[in-house]
Amino acid sequence: MLHVGVNGFGTIGKRVADAVRAQPDMAVAGVAKTRPNYEAAVAAERGYPLYTAYRERDAEFDRAGFDLAGTVDDLVADSDVVVDATPSGVGFENRSLYSRHGTPAVFQGGEDASVADASFTARANYDDARGAEFVRVVSCNTTGLARLLTPIDEAYGIGKVRVTLVRRGGDPGQTDRGPINDTLPDPVTIPSHHGPDVTTVMPDLDIDTMGMKVPATLMHTHAVNVTLESGPDAADVRELLADESRLYVMPDYLDIDGAGKLKEFAMDAGRPRGDCWENCIWGESVTVSDGELYLFQAIHQEADVVPENVDALRAIADLADREESVRTTNEALGLDGELGRTLTDAVPDQPAVADGGDGRA
Repeated sequence: MLHVGVNGFGTIGKRVADAVRAQPDMAVAGVAKTRPNYEAAVAAERGYPLYTAYRERDAEFDRAGFDLAGTVDDLVADSDVVVDATPSGVGFENRSLYSRHGTPAVFQGGEDASVADASFTARANYDDARGAEFVRVVSCNTTGLARLLTPIDEAYGIGKVRVTLVRRGGDPGQTDRGPINDTLPDPVTIPSHHGPDVTTVMPDLDIDTMGMKVPATLMHTHAVNVTLESGPDAADVRELLADESRLYVMPDYLDIDGAGKLKEFAMDAGRPRGDCWENCIWGESVTVSDGELYLFQAIHQEADVVPENVDALRAIADLADREESVRTTNEALGLDGELGRTLTDAVPDQPAVADGGDGRA
């Protein structure tokens, strides 16, 4: 059993902790928080041992009624591997702490690639992380692009990739983020950081990216253009992508026209927190013309890196090869490659009824 400490219990940390707890070969050693707040209350309710990042705040936790298991140093010492889910830049500062204890660590995409021995997505370069001391799971956008582009490159070859990323201004809980009423080129220079980040896991890829930030909190949307080296038709590409367990090609009959309905669908399907762990690709958008592939995909920035963190833990501990790890992670989470199947399986067949007074049929 791999005992995993989670340093930081915010947007990513709490999701990773829950995903780790669901795995048959892992257990949560504890989670570290900087202060007592609603997330600390969630950790306590879930039964995770709670550690403090700052010993001088012990009294604050005590006044709030939280029992502490120790400091973050104790958590690192008690863990086989640590997932660092602290804010961007803090992970790099924590690297020396993990080194001092000889505890391997998984960092998040907000850190510079130099923080780790390898950047990581399970689909593109799982083996690069096997047995490594430090691994960086790339950002939500980079994860989504690498998942999409790896099977396309394997099947058809890629000459050039161009992506425009329409990015949410902040997560739902980030009340200090923006823009509030604006649309920003972000950055205004080209390429955005996303293209170079993709090459940390797909080093031979020729990719340019442009970024925009909009006043939304739900998801990112990518407009993707790929120059292919061979000539499939759109149906071939849709079939290829539908066979990937972490890509969901949304059929047009669902009438999901944006992130709002997609999140609603995920909640109706019983996904925890309404999370979409997979890329959600609009099937209607998949178009091939003169060797050029075009499509739109939605990336849930709070969720898509979660299964990648779990796979990175197995890779570091060398517990499984890529196929076994991805299969185990997916089965434990209920991620079967088709978000809609979760909902369909949960709802029994109903007899048809005439339209009633409430307008339902």
